Amino acid sequence: MGLGGCIILLAAGAILTFATDWHMKGVNLPVVGLILMAVGLIGVVTFTGIARRRRVVVPPTTPMVEEEPRRHHHVGGYHDGYGV
Repeated sequence: MGLGGCIILLAAGAILTFATDWHMKGVNLPVVGLILMAVGLIGVVTFTGIARRRRVVVPPTTPMVEEEPRRHHHVGGYHDGYGV
């Protein structure tokens, strides 16, 4: 359920609790409205907490590449690359 669904639950619960005077046998509409508002509020808090965690941006780290020292093989006493 997204943020929109949570807000709809809040609105429907508020309408049932505060804006209606219906009487149904076996159903207490103000209590149902309070339950809907509580569920909607829990959903909004949960959704915003998850959304806030998703927005944290960590800059990418570049891997450290360590090069091995170059080893020159000297053949026959030549050190400048000639005569190999």
